[in-house]
Amino acid sequence: MDNTPSISDENAGIQLKDISWWFLAIILIFVWAIYIFLTRENYQEAFNFIKIGIAVTIKTSLIAYAFAVALGLFAGLGRISKNIFFNNLSRLYVELIRGIPMLVLIFFIALVGVPMFVDGINAFGAWLVSIGLGVIGAPLSGFGNRAFTMNSRAIIALSVTYGAFLAEIFRAGIQSIGRGQMEAGRSLGMSYGQTMRHIILPQAVRNVLPALANDFVAMVKDSSLVSVLAVRDITQVSRLYAGSTFRFREAYITVSVMYLTLTVVLSLLVQLMERRLRNND
Repeated sequence: MDNTPSISDENAGIQLKDISWWFLAIILIFVWAIYIFLTRENYQEAFNFIKIGIAVTIKTSLIAYAFAVALGLFAGLGRISKNIFFNNLSRLYVELIRGIPMLVLIFFIALVGVPMFVDGINAFGAWLVSIGLGVIGAPLSGFGNRAFTMNSRAIIALSVTYGAFLAEIFRAGIQSIGRGQMEAGRSLGMSYGQTMRHIILPQAVRNVLPALANDFVAMVKDSSLVSVLAVRDITQVSRLYAGSTFRFREAYITVSVMYLTLTVVLSLLVQLMERRLRNND
C-alpha cells in the first residue's frame, strides 16, 4: 500500500498552516461578546454606562499623540545634532523618561510638573509687574492651577512620556538614510536644514511610519493609566460602575472588549498601511 501523501493532502496541510488562528480566536471572542451583550441585561447596562468614556479615550489619545509626534521629532533631531547643548538636552530628556515608570511619570507631571510650571509663570508675571509691565505681567501673575484641568494634565503627561519613545524612532529613521543623501543635498547648494527638511525627513518618516502607527496603538492602551487622575475614560467609568454596582465581571469584561476592539481595528489598519507601503516599494 502506498503511504506517500497525496498532493491534495499537502495542499490541505498548507491551507491549515496558512490560517490565522489567532485572528479566528479573536473573532470568536467578539461573537461571544456580542452574544452576551444582546442576551444579558446586566451586560447591556454595563455597556451603556461605560460607552460614554469612549469619546474621552479617543480624544485624549489623538491629541496626546499629535503633541508626542512633534516633541519626538524635535528630540530626535536633537539626538543626531552636532550641537552639544541640543544633543545633551535631548539625550537627558530621553533617558529621564525611559528610566521612570509611566504611572509614576503621569503622577509627577500632572501633580508636580504642571504646578511647578504654573509657579514659574506666576513668578515671571510678578517680575514683569515689578519692572512696570503690569499689562502683561498681571494676567500671568494671576494664572492658577485650575487653568489646567485633569484632562489637559493627562494629555501633557502622555505627550511628554511618548515623545521620548518617538524620539528614538525618529532618530533611527533618520540614521537609516544613507549619508550620501545629505552629501548630495549639500553639493546642490542646499543648507543642512533644507536638506534635512526636503530630502532626509520625508524618507525617514516613510520608513518609520509603521512604527509610529504601532506606538499609537500602544498609546490607546496606555491611555487607561490616566484614570488614576480621575479622567473619565472608559477605564475610569468602568471602575465607577463596578464600585457602585459590585458587578465587577460585567464591568471589566465590557471594558476589555472595548479596548480589544479599538486595538484590533487599529492594528488591522497598520497592517494594511504596511502592505500598501511594501507594494509601492
